Amino acid sequence: MVRYVFFLFLIIFALSFGENRVKIREEVDVMGVRPNYLIGYGIVVGLKGTGDGTTTRYTLISIANMLRKMGIYIDPAQVKTKNSAAVMVTAKLPPFAKSGMRFDVTVASMGDAKDIGNGILIRTPLFGPDGKVYGFAQGSVSTGGGFSESNKGGKVVKNFPTTGVIIEGGIVEKDLPFEFSQMENLVLTLKRPDFSKAVRIQDAINRHYGKKIAKALDASTVSVSFIKGKDPVQMAGEILDLEIQTDSEPTIVIYERTGTVIMSGDIKIDAPIYVSHGNIYVAVEKKPVVSQPPPLSQGQTVETQQVQTTVVEEKGRIFAIQSPKLKDLVEALNDIGVSPRDLIAIIQAIKNTGKLHAKIVIM
Repeated sequence: MVRYVFFLFLIIFALSFGENRVKIREEVDVMGVRPNYLIGYGIVVGLKGTGDGTTTRYTLISIANMLRKMGIYIDPAQVKTKNSAAVMVTAKLPPFAKSGMRFDVTVASMGDAKDIGNGILIRTPLFGPDGKVYGFAQGSVSTGGGFSESNKGGKVVKNFPTTGVIIEGGIVEKDLPFEFSQMENLVLTLKRPDFSKAVRIQDAINRHYGKKIAKALDASTVSVSFIKGKDPVQMAGEILDLEIQTDSEPTIVIYERTGTVIMSGDIKIDAPIYVSHGNIYVAVEKKPVVSQPPPLSQGQTVETQQVQTTVVEEKGRIFAIQSPKLKDLVEALNDIGVSPRDLIAIIQAIKNTGKLHAKIVIM
């Protein structure tokens, strides 16, 4: 049994405490200029025996209905689905998407498929919140190196082979109903509401144009009136390119699927921190057992299997970290062989206690 999992740990010290100058576009969103989420139901075909089983009835019905539209009539009970899988298709349509533009889509299995990698998604309509079709998706599914292999000796699974992506697999069928040129003013919403930052954005805009056209309405909203005779698109670009002074915020990005942790900035913790770490391992073994019938009986000698389950709990290890830097705690955990999953759990637990001074983003 492999006791610890090898993992990637990246530490990026690109930021420092103090003040930085950043463009307004990095701190705000423009009201009305937002991505739109689409969803659809489709079928992935061409799998190598890793598709849905016959118990996933909606897959059988979906394939039968699809064939019926092509003039082939078949009883759903006669459909075999080992090479097919029912999936949900999701996508994020970019702002101002126009007919013909391409975008990425995510494909996730709905049934009991083991692996949808390298399968082909059949043309799938993608619906918006209003129930209208705004795009179609089709193409080869990539699981990013994930796989699932099994035989009589055991099973090996890497990452999540039941979820994949199709790069530029979606195409916009219908323009989004939004006209930026019809807007009377520009409304900026702060990604992280802050009264001081809203005032800085207001002052930067007013100083640039030499007149009071921007007003901070609250901690998250700044309203800007368009100047008469000036192109709204050009003006919006100028405003978003203006720079303001802002405090850098240390950030920890966690990608749980691969156990990747990325830190930015010299992240501080309130030392000392006491960490108790232990693992529980479960082993299941199958041993062949020969069962013989009683003497003079009509029974037969058969071979069966005896299942034995063993649970081993490792003794917890308690250690203290006196350093105020998170990187020193991470190095200590890495030295004792803590797995990525345990590392993520420990970081989140320290954050919940209020001892960790950084924002955590989970992807």
